[in-house]
Amino acid sequence: MCRNIRPLHNFEPHATSQEVHDAALQYVRKISGTTNPSQANREVFDRAVAEIAHATEHLLADLVTTAPPKDREVEREKARARNAKRFPETAAS
Repeated sequence: MCRNIRPLHNFEPHATSQEVHDAALQYVRKISGTTNPSQANREVFDRAVAEIAHATEHLLADLVTTAPPKDREVEREKARARNAKRFPETAAS
């Protein structure tokens, strides 16, 4: 599950609220051990996602770096190249 959580810091353009929410959702799913909580746990699950997303947005806003921002397309192409090298049978199809 956690492989869907991507680094969100130091990208141009900046991470969107949706990307932050998706990362928070994946985190809560991982630590709770469920992708679809029961009705009894839905409220606490959703609240945890919202709180983690909120904290993450503050974290991303406050982090400081001297490195130039990374380009999302360049990073996406690097990931594709790594995956093609790692899983050559998938890249051929």
